[in-house]
Amino acid sequence: MKIKKLFGYAREKITANMFILNCKRMWPYVKPNWFRALLSLVVAIPIGSMDALIALSLKPYMDLVMVERSLSASWYIPLVIILFTCVQGGLTYASDYLNTWVGTKITNRLKYDLYAKMLTYDTDFFTKTASGDVIFMFNNNAETASRGLLNNLKSFVQKIFSSVSLIAVLFYNSWQLALVCSAVLFGALLPMTTLRRKVQDVFDKTISAGSYLLTMYNETYAGNRTIVAYNLEELQRNKFKDGLRSVFKFQMKMLQKTKWLTPVMHVILSTGIGLAIWFGSHLVLSGSITSGSFVSFLTALIMLYQPMKSIGGNYNSVLMSFIAIDRVFSVFNTVPKIRNVENPKPFNTDFKKIEFRNLSFEYNAGVPVLKDINLSVNRGETLALVGNSGGGKTTIVSLLPRFYDVTKGGVFIDDTDIRQIDLHSLRQNIAVVFQDNFLFSGTIRENIMMGNENASDEQVNKAVKMAYLDDFVSGLKKGLDTQIGERGIMLSGGQRQRVAIARAFLKNAPILILDEATSALDNKSEAIVQKAIENLMQDKTVFVIAHRLSTIRNATKIAVINEGYVVEVGTHDELLRNECGAYKTLYDMQFKTKQA
Repeated sequence: MKIKKLFGYAREKITANMFILNCKRMWPYVKPNWFRALLSLVVAIPIGSMDALIALSLKPYMDLVMVERSLSASWYIPLVIILFTCVQGGLTYASDYLNTWVGTKITNRLKYDLYAKMLTYDTDFFTKTASGDVIFMFNNNAETASRGLLNNLKSFVQKIFSSVSLIAVLFYNSWQLALVCSAVLFGALLPMTTLRRKVQDVFDKTISAGSYLLTMYNETYAGNRTIVAYNLEELQRNKFKDGLRSVFKFQMKMLQKTKWLTPVMHVILSTGIGLAIWFGSHLVLSGSITSGSFVSFLTALIMLYQPMKSIGGNYNSVLMSFIAIDRVFSVFNTVPKIRNVENPKPFNTDFKKIEFRNLSFEYNAGVPVLKDINLSVNRGETLALVGNSGGGKTTIVSLLPRFYDVTKGGVFIDDTDIRQIDLHSLRQNIAVVFQDNFLFSGTIRENIMMGNENASDEQVNKAVKMAYLDDFVSGLKKGLDTQIGERGIMLSGGQRQRVAIARAFLKNAPILILDEATSALDNKSEAIVQKAIENLMQDKTVFVIAHRLSTIRNATKIAVINEGYVVEVGTHDELLRNECGAYKTLYDMQFKTKQA
């Protein structure tokens, strides 16, 4: 998915309206800490303003000491300068501390809300979006939007007040010189007005290239065994090198479009200093201003040069923060595809039947995956789905917990379309055991208790026993409190499946989905897991996708799915009696393979 499509963007320059809009957006996050945030900005005002006092103090010092040769000011003016510098340093520390504290708090709140928003996204989003893009969307943009914005606003405020106070010193010493230099200074600010339009597209491409590298890191971590097994190190290195080239190219383009601002302002401001020296010399010689005023003016002008020169860099950073805020709130404004209707109904735990009525489904528009599916299963029965790979079996069961929504027709529990049922209530009453179950980093106990966070030790131990996990757990030094590593990497495939089954036991949902839960296991592990599954299936309405037909002989109903169609429905014995049937063909192929 392209980065522009993910976030969208505007191309306007920073305006008062944009600033107000972004302040309104961020206010709910600033509000809990508004006093500290305001204080950090208020403290920045005297920090910047004190620069003017240093320049202003040089006027009496030059006139009294250097011109009139009086020693009365030779001791207290340097002490005043030192005193104000110490105060300025203390205020700078206080401002930085407050700013970091508030910025981190706001960033954490933004990240929390973005993470909560991410949890509302449907399966289709995570299927089509690279992990690097997800990290930028829900993590990196929060950093840039909040902490970066506050840091730059504080610096911006400090430099603005420093500039204003120094300009006041300029006018105090010589209004004629001040007018000339002010015109030059404001001319130096004009190039900033066109900057956003120039950087937006390159900024998007830089983020896209950076997210590609993050995706590569994630893939290398998750797929390290495949990389080693197939000797893909050189291929991965080359791909990563190409990604680095892209990042370098866009970073250089960003530099070309932004870093010209500082040298241009440097030239313009240096021109202003040159004009000030030429015109100021004339005013001193003509007696219009004193030497002290001229030195104070030049000092203020040179001090003004530094904040004005760096304002361009701060403007760039504020601009990046505004772009990040746009991205963050475009995520917040996204409406999930899978969501509740108004006034949803609670799940009816006393349901009698589940039906797929005239159901069709498309992952991509115009490419149907399921076509006119009609199936039903009564409460307490088992419906097995079999057929060739890619026929649509997993898609059918994915529609029941609304991982996706149907394109046409519907899934009904009794006569209620599941889209009318409260989403949390619906999923709370469905347990799923996948072929490759995801386990979270933590302990075995924590992973099992995800099925029921309030389960007692007795319930947990029963689930462990019913999942045939007790012998394995009893052999571990820390038992259920054993750490299993990220994605359960420290467990075997069969052990991971049994942990997932124990989790489903603990959930104790009336509807159970088994998506090829034993197909990736060896015969010994499969036999143990199959026994656990048989325990799990008791007194439940079960949808089972099976690769090995021997495991579904006792299913109430078997449906053969090929190319998105239901081609046969019946019991195991009924389907075997159809010599030309699809099920009979599949069964014979497996039987012959087993014999061979």
